[in-house]
Amino acid sequence: MTSFQSELGEEKAEEEKVGTEEAEEDVGIAEELAGGQRAISIAEFFEKNKQMLGFGSGARGLVTAVKEAVDNALDATEEAGIKPDISVEIRESGDYYTLIVEDNGPGITREQIPKVFGKLLYGSRFHARKQARGQQGIGISAAVLYAQETSGKPVKITSRTQRSERAQYFELIIDTDTNEPEISVEEERAPGESDLSPTHGTRIEMEMEANMRARTQLHDYIKHTAVVNPHARLVLDEPGLEEPRRYERVDGASLPAETEEIRPHPHGVELGMLIRMLEATESYSVSGFLQEEFTRVGSKTATKVLDRFRDRHFGREMGWAVPQDPDTPLETAIEDAVANKGKEATAAFAARVAETLSSRERTTHSELSEIVDTVADDIEAEFDANFGATVRENAVEAAWDVLTSDLDPDLYSLVDEATSTRKDDATIAGLAERLAEKFRKGDSRHRATRETLVDYVDRSADRLVDEDTSFGETARENVVEAVWAAMRTVPDDVPKVGTVAGTRDIASELLEAMRETDILAPPTNCLSPITAELVEAGLRKEFDADFYAAATRDAEVHGGDPFVVEAGIAYGGELEDGTVGLLRFANRVPLVYKRGACATTDVIKGIGWRNYGLDQPGGSGLPSGPAVIMIHVASTNVPFTSESKDAVANIPEIEDEIELAVREAARDLKSYLNKRRSMQKRREKQDVLGRILPEMADKLSEVTNRPRPNIDGALAQIMNNVSVEREVDGDDVTLVVENHSDRSESPEITDIVSAEPSNLPEDASAVDLDGEWFISWEPSVPAGESAELTYTAAGDPSFDVDVDGVEAEKLTINA
Repeated sequence: MTSFQSELGEEKAEEEKVGTEEAEEDVGIAEELAGGQRAISIAEFFEKNKQMLGFGSGARGLVTAVKEAVDNALDATEEAGIKPDISVEIRESGDYYTLIVEDNGPGITREQIPKVFGKLLYGSRFHARKQARGQQGIGISAAVLYAQETSGKPVKITSRTQRSERAQYFELIIDTDTNEPEISVEEERAPGESDLSPTHGTRIEMEMEANMRARTQLHDYIKHTAVVNPHARLVLDEPGLEEPRRYERVDGASLPAETEEIRPHPHGVELGMLIRMLEATESYSVSGFLQEEFTRVGSKTATKVLDRFRDRHFGREMGWAVPQDPDTPLETAIEDAVANKGKEATAAFAARVAETLSSRERTTHSELSEIVDTVADDIEAEFDANFGATVRENAVEAAWDVLTSDLDPDLYSLVDEATSTRKDDATIAGLAERLAEKFRKGDSRHRATRETLVDYVDRSADRLVDEDTSFGETARENVVEAVWAAMRTVPDDVPKVGTVAGTRDIASELLEAMRETDILAPPTNCLSPITAELVEAGLRKEFDADFYAAATRDAEVHGGDPFVVEAGIAYGGELEDGTVGLLRFANRVPLVYKRGACATTDVIKGIGWRNYGLDQPGGSGLPSGPAVIMIHVASTNVPFTSESKDAVANIPEIEDEIELAVREAARDLKSYLNKRRSMQKRREKQDVLGRILPEMADKLSEVTNRPRPNIDGALAQIMNNVSVEREVDGDDVTLVVENHSDRSESPEITDIVSAEPSNLPEDASAVDLDGEWFISWEPSVPAGESAELTYTAAGDPSFDVDVDGVEAEKLTINA
């Protein structure tokens, strides 16, 4: 070995040594990094990210804890068919606050209490497709986690079921490493030993680091909860109140309609979910799977889905007409293909097949096979001949050769109908000829998927296009549509469920077929909207206004989940002027925070409120006026923007329904405000005339030296009012109603008389109340006409008349 070679060998060995040391060092680092990795529990995650659930600060944390506890109480009581009585108490506990929420619900069993309050993502509603306030199983346990983290103390839970005489009492925290409850106290308590006041229900007591800076949001949450839950009674007691705030239920308000769980809708599933459903189903056929696992899918709908699946999986078949002048007549070609079946039987068979095909506009390969089988069966019965599988296949092949011998005319007619009149015959014929070539070189049965057909048309058009000939995208799309519509769905059996589940591409084809099929919207018995009547009742209960309107839309669908939007408006009265109050709700839960990030707010800002009588500076944004606007979205799956469920995401379908619901209620507001402005103008006009007419009468009498004219009925005539006048002649009393308006009026007149009336007509009645007689009379007076009520009242009685059924501004009383 030379010295040079020796040096090279030493360098190489040194490099290998360094490389080995570096590799060993890399392995050591990897092992070190691997040793530091571990799985984290959901409780540990939210412990460090509590702001995601609405516990980002002491002020908001208290409001969120109240919200989660009250929502749980409302769900529990309603599911048990109990009208909710819920109390919320907040106490100062040194540097901390203690929150106590108590309900009259059905209670929770001993086994379930630790899991409900001490385990995140534990619940019964996550997989249920029906409307509910809570679904994820995070809310109340997240409040427990926040309380224990900020105060270091366990929460206290007391619950008594309807069938138990003793209450279950627990003190527990959540072990964040395992997401499991850690129980420090567990015992039974007799009624006298328990703080739980109802005979059954649940009470939770949590001490937490908090403050009352979000007192407004807290009050809004409780008040707004009372608005959309008019069947509930709520009590709020907090520091600084002389007595608790009480929100009584609306008289006669019933519990929300009971909701029923529904199966998934075909338009709401994604590929992964579909594959899991296919793997879990007990059905062997795809048709059975669709009907058993999805809502709104019967046998007819399943057939439509499977046809679209066949179109994607197998492709469609192109059919052809019998050529006018084939090289070999169709009947002859079929006879030549049938051997040794008897002259008469063969001739009859060929003639009937040829006749059937000639009578059809076009025939596909599958349809041809069915026709040959049907005719062969008939011939076998008539001629006692055996037309076996080979004979039938030969006949199909012979007939298909004739049908496909000249494809250009069929394709020419389709292309001609699909393209504009600006395409000349040469262009149309050229495209048809090239398309025919593609079908001949493709599948022997002339099958093609839509994607394949698009490729056929594009390649044919590309070959045709030059400096003098154009064939644009629109023309190509029209040709594809025309040819695809002429093609027929194949009758092949679809793959079994196991095959579809095991092949992602096939499952994807089934999913697209489901999405393309028109399917009825999901049933709405899974929803429990408030109803327009109770929306208005809730607004009336909590807001002192002059006007109320409400609207409930019909159910719509987003992502396979049904939803209903409701809107309500209160206006005037004791409501403060300024920017309108916007009340947002989802599944009867107030959305207190993130108003600016909510689809509801965006929709309200985008409406032109000046058209409805409210001021809107700049023509956009929240309107101004003494008004409250409320929106409620009820759904089996409300699309929130985050885990804290404070805002509804901007989903176009939901935004459209919000706008339609709000506009429906706003139209009633517009009518009210227009009418009010009209009445205001009438009042102003009447006030002016009431001052001027007497002065004019006096002046006229002075100038003419004549008696002052009687102007009692003049004001009513000028204002087109309904006038009510009394004439007394001895004991005879007459009420005269004159209708000067342009429509029929039906005033409800009550004449109060201090003496007993007699000789009342049949259309009037009198009732004696403590020495006064109340005469009721409801005449119907057409426009421009009058009505009279005459009766007798002896002595010198006093009179007082009250008129309802006619607006005060349209009424003139001289009685």
